Parts: sequence; C-alpha cells; structure tokens
Amino acid sequence: MASQPATKSDYGAAPLGLNVTRDLAAFLARFRFEDLPEAAVHEARRGVLDWIGCALAGSNHPTVGKLLPVLKALNAQPQATVFAHNLKLGMTEAALANGQMGHMLDFDDTHMGGVVLHASSPILAALFALAERGTYDGRALTCAYAAGFEAGVRAGQSAPGHHDGGWHLTGTLGTIAAGAACAKLLGLDAQQMTHALGIAATQSAGMQQNRGTMCKSFHAGRAASNGLLAALLAQQGFDSSEEIIEGKRGFARIYSNVAKPELVLDQLGTRWEIARNGYKPYACGVVLHPILDAMVALGEQRALKPDAIARIEAKVHPIAVRITGLGDPKTGLQSKFSIYHAGAVAYLDRVAGITQFSDARASAPDVVALRGKIEVTTDEGFRKDEAHATLVTASGERVGAHVDHASGTVDNPMSDRAIENKFLANATPAVGEERARQIAATAWKLDKLPDVRTLVGLCA
Repeated sequence: MASQPATKSDYGAAPLGLNVTRDLAAFLARFRFEDLPEAAVHEARRGVLDWIGCALAGSNHPTVGKLLPVLKALNAQPQATVFAHNLKLGMTEAALANGQMGHMLDFDDTHMGGVVLHASSPILAALFALAERGTYDGRALTCAYAAGFEAGVRAGQSAPGHHDGGWHLTGTLGTIAAGAACAKLLGLDAQQMTHALGIAATQSAGMQQNRGTMCKSFHAGRAASNGLLAALLAQQGFDSSEEIIEGKRGFARIYSNVAKPELVLDQLGTRWEIARNGYKPYACGVVLHPILDAMVALGEQRALKPDAIARIEAKVHPIAVRITGLGDPKTGLQSKFSIYHAGAVAYLDRVAGITQFSDARASAPDVVALRGKIEVTTDEGFRKDEAHATLVTASGERVGAHVDHASGTVDNPMSDRAIENKFLANATPAVGEERARQIAATAWKLDKLPDVRTLVGLCA
C-alpha cells in the first residue's frame, strides 16, 4: 500500500476561540460583594448553616472512622480543622474529611437548576480549610461561595448528558466549584482563575456506580480537596488549558454526549445560581423528596399497619426510578437510593430523617413488609419535583395525595426557621446545644464576620 502524506492534527489543543472559560473566569475574578443581590447573600447564610449541620451530623459515622486514620498517616500537619473531632490535619486532608462528612448522610443542599448538584459539601469544605490559612472576612467567603456555585452549576449546564452518562455530579462539578471558590477567596486574577478552573476540571471524577457505598460521599470530599489543590497551584503559576469547558476535548464535550457551552455565560451576573439552591428536609436522594411528601401526607391521613394495606400506588418522574430503583436495600446507605424503602418509612414514621435510613430501619420487619406493597409507575409529564401517591386499603378504600412541588425546592422552599431547626437537630448531638446555638447565631451574621476562623473554631 502506498504511503500517504501526514496531515497536521489539531487534536484538542487547537483553540476554538469561543472564550467561554476565559469569560467565566474573568467574571468570577472581578465581581465584588456589592454585586451580589440580597437574595444571594441570604442564601449563603442559609447554605452555610445547613451544611455545617450536615457535616456535624455525619462526623460520627463509621465511614469517617475508617477515613481519618488514613488521612492522619498521610499528613497530620495541623493546618485546618476537622469538624467535631478536636483535630487538625493538612489543608487538603481536612477538606477531604469535612467534605465527606457533609455529604455522608445525603442530607446536604441540592441545586436542581439543570443539574443535580450538592454544591456546598465540596465548596464549603474547601473554603473553610483554606480560610484557616489567613484572615478572611465573611464577605470574602460569601463571594467565594457564590463563585463556586456559578462555576459548578454553569459547567454542568454546558454538559446536559453528563448525569445520564453515569457521572456523579457532586464529584465532577463539585471539583470545578471548589476550585473556583478557593481561587476567588485567594483573590486570583482572571488568568489564574482560568487556570484554576482547568486544573480542577481535569481532576473531575466520581461514578454513580458507587451509590449506596462509602465512596459516594468520598466523591464530595475528594472534590473539595482537589479543588483546593487546583487553586493553590494556580496561585503559583501552574497552568492549564484556557478552554477547559468548551474545548474540542473539553469538559462539555467529553463528559456529555451533548455539548452546550453557550449556556455557561447565559445571564451571567444577573442570574445567581446560589439564589436558586434547594435544601433537604429528608436524609436521602433529592429525587425521592416529592414522593416522600406524598407518603407522609398519606400517613397523616390514614395511619395503617402494613397488613391493612393492599398496596400503595406511587407515580413519579422517571428520574426518580432511574436513580433510586433499588428494591431490596440491605444497608442504610443503600436504602437512601430505594424509592420503595423511602416510601415505606415515610408512610410509617411520618418523617424521613437520619434514623429512617439506618441499617436497623433498612431491615425492620414493618418496613420490609410495606415496601413490598409499593408499586411505582413513571410519568414523563410530571416535573422532577412532582409526585402522586394512592393508598389502597385491604377493604378497597382509596386515599390519595398529590405533591406539586417537593418541600425544600425553589418553588416550595424551607423557611429560615425550618433550616435552623434542621441544623440544631443535626448539630446538637455532635457539639451540644449551647455550642450549636452559638454556631447558628454566628452563621446568620456570616457577611458581618471580620474573620471566618471564628465560625470554624466553634465547629472544632
């Protein structure tokens, strides 16, 4: 066969000239606290309070007991606080530990604006570790927190097929979010911010295959640690592609079968993603929350033993079953991804908190009996936060409950009082009621704090 002349390859490094990553980075580097609307600032206060409570609640989980000895062996240099353990580790190790603790119970906030992202666990775990390095006030932390949401959520919107491809977005997008947040707190310029995004994005990882295992919350911790590392490297002049989102081999194109990089800059500076955040009243996957609201409502209308129930018909958006279709969970972690278990405990207990997703409740006879009677159908016409449940008694009576918007979502938000009550319930067992109330009072005045280390110290 005759030889052929070689052709020059543009591969992935040849510039497209779209300037998506650079323009995003420039915006993130230049916006000031005064540019944030009050809704965004207040959501930062709520988000910080809610996440700290989730991290404190997860601090005594057996998984953390397996993680910390390894992190101590890797780097026990006392730079940053591990919450509720009276312990300091290296910055990246503390970020990993706190990030995993924050997502450990699947109780942390969830952004649903085109993505399903638990943004606060990677962002705040990274920021609080970095904040112990110097004096950063609450306004700087608020800006950094908001910057993390902008980067993580918008990168996700550029890759619409990302979740369907099997990636765990809190690991992948969370790394980008944490990198941008830390770069903002460090005061990096536009060029350094561009590199921080690139260094973070190239570390993006986390597979949905690990749902129901210790690795799922590890994704959040790793994202925090990797994002922090990205910002510190960028500060030193470590570079990356300047088209990490939109490039020919960039995030939007290799992490998704559909690329929409133009969405990254859509309404940038006018639509603040942190203001569209959602919070969890239930300690499980957010796509379960609509049906949980319905099941709680059924239980309040008609409280019956499983043997008095013929069946419960549940109708949900298809994503709920794709993510939580496990029929027979064996552990508490697995039960967080079972619509059958979640529906059963919500009906029986009228709540769906930490206890309802324990190993003990996963194997409880009444729960096992009832979850076998739950029949689930899907409806493409339903919104992701909508559900319907019908209880059919053994005598044939039918009782229904419909949920238009799940509690905790943007269209049906948790009140400030509900956020604080959730925080106190989560934090008090870990640090005591007096300190929990001190943390709450401090978080509510986040943007007035002269030094964020005041808040971190209360969480030690």
